[in-house]
Amino acid sequence: MGFRVLYIENQYHLQLYLDNLKVETPQGDIQFPISDIQILVIDHYRSTLTVPLVNKLTENNVCVIICGIDHLPKSYILPMNGHFAQSGNIMKQITWSNEIKQILHQQIVKAKIFNQIEILKTNQCKYEVIKKLYEFYDTVDLGDATNREGLAAKMYFREMFGNDFIRFEDDVINAGLNYGYSIFRSLISSIIVGKGYLPNLGIFHKGKTNMFNLSDDIIEVFRPIVDKYVYDNLKEELLFKSKHREELIQLTVKKIEIDGKLQTVPNAVNEYVESILKVIETGKITDFKFPSPHVVDYDL
Repeated sequence: MGFRVLYIENQYHLQLYLDNLKVETPQGDIQFPISDIQILVIDHYRSTLTVPLVNKLTENNVCVIICGIDHLPKSYILPMNGHFAQSGNIMKQITWSNEIKQILHQQIVKAKIFNQIEILKTNQCKYEVIKKLYEFYDTVDLGDATNREGLAAKMYFREMFGNDFIRFEDDVINAGLNYGYSIFRSLISSIIVGKGYLPNLGIFHKGKTNMFNLSDDIIEVFRPIVDKYVYDNLKEELLFKSKHREELIQLTVKKIEIDGKLQTVPNAVNEYVESILKVIETGKITDFKFPSPHVVDYDL
């Protein structure tokens, strides 16, 4: 698995040179070994890349994100064949039982609320709100039948971003949340495909037009990482700037704790997905483990 994140924000031509990604710039060519690349973000609508490069990137399971003129991710490039056991894995995925899905959704919602509580505590938010989220955490039913996730999210976002905050409004905070979530969603999708599973066959999410239902299940516990960045960096901003986009992308090369160990974010995603697959295989909730929402720099 690669470790490098490349962010292309100017009009450059990208092509394959031997086993390297070559970026042609006015100042000269720059080369990066493809085996070192985890994520490639192309954030200029006039940038170009060649078909041989695209094929080599997908062969190496590089997460490739293409942004639109509004700088938001519009497309992900994923390989057709992600794993030697893909057909068998997809057949198993299709037959995942509703019972185990409900159990997993309960655990995912509890993990998400727990991570939201951790962020509220770090930000020294109101005790009353934190206490209420603990109540939601303790009362998540099988399959989250009473929608504790939605109730917790409503209180959490209002405490983080103010009583007037409305999710999906056209503002700087929502722009940052949407961008950061999209980056994590694309990384998660590439890891799911790399394991030979389909990102569109979910545990809880079942949107008929959503190609990333499973990715949207997996991302839930990672969302507070993005929330914390937006809280710290965008609450007082009037514009969602290029530096914010780059810093949100760089979150994916930091480290977080999972199962008592510091891991890079991609490795933590990998372990988290593996724990979910193990629960499905064994039926044991004790196999479920999820990451902390607190990121630290890669070299710590």
